[in-house]
Amino acid sequence: MALPNKPMGELPAVANPEIAEHECDVLIVGGGMAACGTAFEIKKWAPADMKIILVDKASLERSGAVAQGLSAINTYIGENPIENYVKMVRNDLMGVIREDLVYDLGRHVDDSVHLFEEWGLPVWKIAEDGSNLDGSKPAPKLTEGGKPVRTGKWQIMINGESYKCIVAEPAKTALGEENCLERIFIVKLLLDKNVPNKIAGAVGFSTRENKVHVFTCKTMVVACGGAVNIFRPRSTGEGKGRAWYPVWNAGSTYTMCAQVGATLTMMENRFTPARFKDGYGPVGAWFLLFKAKVQNGLGEFYANSDAVKDELGKFMPYGASPVTPTCLRNHLMIEELKAGRGPIYMATDVALNAFLDDARAAGKDEKEVKKFWKHLESEAWEDFLDMSVGQAGLWAGMNIEPENVGSEIMPTEPYMLGSHSGCCGIWVSGPEEDWVPTIDGPRSHQYKWGYNRMTTVDGLFTAGDGVGASGHKFSSGSHAEGRIVAKQMVKYCKNNADFKPELKQTAQELADEIYAPVRLYLEHVGKSTAADVNPNYCKPAGLMMRLMKATDEYGGGVATYYMTSGKLLNICLDLLQMMREDAEKMAAGDLHELMRAWENYHRIWCVETHIRHIEFRKESRYPGFYYRSDFPTCDDENWKAFVNSTFDPETKEWKCEKVNCVNIIETEPWI
Repeated sequence: MALPNKPMGELPAVANPEIAEHECDVLIVGGGMAACGTAFEIKKWAPADMKIILVDKASLERSGAVAQGLSAINTYIGENPIENYVKMVRNDLMGVIREDLVYDLGRHVDDSVHLFEEWGLPVWKIAEDGSNLDGSKPAPKLTEGGKPVRTGKWQIMINGESYKCIVAEPAKTALGEENCLERIFIVKLLLDKNVPNKIAGAVGFSTRENKVHVFTCKTMVVACGGAVNIFRPRSTGEGKGRAWYPVWNAGSTYTMCAQVGATLTMMENRFTPARFKDGYGPVGAWFLLFKAKVQNGLGEFYANSDAVKDELGKFMPYGASPVTPTCLRNHLMIEELKAGRGPIYMATDVALNAFLDDARAAGKDEKEVKKFWKHLESEAWEDFLDMSVGQAGLWAGMNIEPENVGSEIMPTEPYMLGSHSGCCGIWVSGPEEDWVPTIDGPRSHQYKWGYNRMTTVDGLFTAGDGVGASGHKFSSGSHAEGRIVAKQMVKYCKNNADFKPELKQTAQELADEIYAPVRLYLEHVGKSTAADVNPNYCKPAGLMMRLMKATDEYGGGVATYYMTSGKLLNICLDLLQMMREDAEKMAAGDLHELMRAWENYHRIWCVETHIRHIEFRKESRYPGFYYRSDFPTCDDENWKAFVNSTFDPETKEWKCEKVNCVNIIETEPWI
């Protein structure tokens, strides 16, 4: 249930918050597309007496990566073979994926897209004359034979400003508004007191009132998105809050699951997208729908040059693919910039005027051409107004008319995620079916152990950005994966009906831990004349800048063109260790700062896993996303494998290991 918006100013925090305890069978942590998929699906399978609670840090209608809207659904299989979808994902992620998870998603994702349209999401269709009908025009639904407007093999266009609202409403309706607790930030997962390696609950706090919430449960899904603001952003000063992925994603999914012993996978992978400079506007529709190309500062369309072919030849076999992997496209852009041939432009003017030339060549008179032009112009702006309003504002503020001048694009700072063109995340079980390989050894090496999308911790599931080694889910796939998890959690609950979760700590002990930054602040705030400058504590804002400086300079950020090395990575690990110690001195005077403090805890942990994985993998698996100067090539002979890591909650020790990557779908030809 949503709490009212807070009054003007931040709500001061108190030393002794109220404590609320909740008992349930199923706990859904998160409010994005994956969590909405779980909430919508689970009541279909759950007995009437099964208690299910969803807890969201934000508000369901505008929570998660789809919060601002989207102009396309990037995963819709349609007429394509699912095997080709697996090949596409494998190719784009440089050969190392869990093909069982990708194939499983591919066979379910379209059903979620059909639901979105049924709920009111406008999907573009192809008219009988071959023209595009945007979502406001009447057309048959996808389930009625309507043909979507594709911008590539897997993407379809939508009018998606209200996409998340449309998906959130049926989720909340299915679960019951009284079972949706919003503005509560879950910060720690809790193992059972009596049964080893079994999830038993979680604890968090309200960002709207001084209250700590303690939950006990039989099973749980954690789907809180990826990680943003773990590297120093390109935008600074007044634009520091601008990023490509949502700024509220603090790596909580990875950190909280890792802390209770869930095995992580491919945490060395990060996504460093090319986006419109400063506004971070997406480039997909411009490349795919408008057929735009990139130019360097000399006006050269460098992407198809002989020099590029030679450069891609260094990264075989991936450089030979007809569809160049995303990281290698980034690599080519970075090479242009390092050679002094920047800046890089999206040639929007060339692309739009090419459409006009085609219209005239097709015999349209000037009146028709003018009408067509207005429609094209509105589509160009709507791409941003649907999903990145700030980019449209930047164009307007800088007098950029995309039909007359190109617009700069630039690789961003790195992000960590598992649902877009990235594959870091948590090692999970695949479907319990014969076609999924049976592998001996511990769960950290296996492909299946009983419950689809369950982590190596009993009863703990994840979806969306949380599931590692299986990117390219995007919004529709995250929703579908949440629905897969819903059925599995009901099954788990039924199979563990006699389990009575018991926590190791009391509710008061947990509240004391959560509110430690508040008590530190209240104890020492009067010992200096400025609340933000105090010898006894530090503030979250300062610690966050310290984290970004360390990762940027030693972990392969924008300052070094994403280049790092074993030496630099180990310096970064030392800095992170000191940072974790110093983070115990973070102080929070209000609930907003308390949230920022716990986000910092999560970010530091998350980055540490990232740095550990890059250091362990002795190659540059994703050129263009990161480089190791001491191992500059992609080494398929030795490193076409997963890197998995596990933190032991009892000994507090990390273990990294190489895990075999099994191909299920034929490896040729490239798709």
